[in-house]
Amino acid sequence: MKPFTSTFIPAFDVLTVGEPMALFAATRPGALSTVADYHRVTAGAELNVATGLARLDLRVGYISRVGKDSFGQFLLDEMAREGIDCRHVAMDELHPTGFMLKTRSADGSDPQVEYFRRGSAASHLGLADLPSAEAGGGFPARHLHLTGITPALSAATRELVFTLARQARAAGASISFDPNLRPRLWPSQSEMVECLNALAAETAGTVLPGLAEGRLLTGRDSAEGIADFYLALGAQQVVVKLGPQGAYFADRAGRHGTVAAAAVAQVVDTVGAGDGFAAGVISALLEGLPLAAAVARGNAIGARVVQFPGDSDGLPTRRQLSLLVGDGIPAFEG
Repeated sequence: MKPFTSTFIPAFDVLTVGEPMALFAATRPGALSTVADYHRVTAGAELNVATGLARLDLRVGYISRVGKDSFGQFLLDEMAREGIDCRHVAMDELHPTGFMLKTRSADGSDPQVEYFRRGSAASHLGLADLPSAEAGGGFPARHLHLTGITPALSAATRELVFTLARQARAAGASISFDPNLRPRLWPSQSEMVECLNALAAETAGTVLPGLAEGRLLTGRDSAEGIADFYLALGAQQVVVKLGPQGAYFADRAGRHGTVAAAAVAQVVDTVGAGDGFAAGVISALLEGLPLAAAVARGNAIGARVVQFPGDSDGLPTRRQLSLLVGDGIPAFEG
């Protein structure tokens, strides 16, 4: 990740864009059709990353839209409580806030999730939601984080995401991209693959696919092959998440290796682990740590997240992170 060299001082360390949702998580195991009691929390991949970064004391800005309804106000209140800057989150009087339901797993397996987001306020994001030029000009953040979810919501959100990527690159800001595949949001798999690989090329930054995602997007079977594919597209560095096996990393300078996963006492809920991983990697890179150490932090945070029931419950504070990773120097296979 190249250092931010502009003399313009941006408002944020990290800016992201996406759809926040109200999540109703079941309080006990059972199929959604049988669940009667839920606990309401926040959800959304980009919001999870923003929360993780804010808890690590970074200045985080979020671009989105929520409905002018109780869910929207709930999300705004929770983002404010976490210290996320919401100056670029609009309240939409015409469209509702999305929400989702999630089962509680009794054995650590992936929970059942149902989304209610069609026609949501966030799906109506567009170029009008771009942050206006601030005093001194320049991109408003040192780093831009994108996922493959936002461009799937509508043609307008897709245009917004690509425009943000171009603006960030032009300003010299670093960029991370997590494909975070949601095939049901796309008209076809081929369109999804074409768009997300084009976005990876546009960002030319840090690409963070999971192994299964990378296989689908690149046609390559191995983590090494997936990394080579994105490096050839122009990525500066690639981290392939391997789940219990840790993560593989490679960069344009030829450095590569596998960082072992952090130990997990008991898996409670796997949702949000990849977002915690992204928050760990991004925060470490912005602090100037080498890629291997950033991956180790990502592994540690991802492992902590799966031991909690909510999407963001396990995201650590700065003090909790220090207890997780110590000096942050990983052991890895080069």
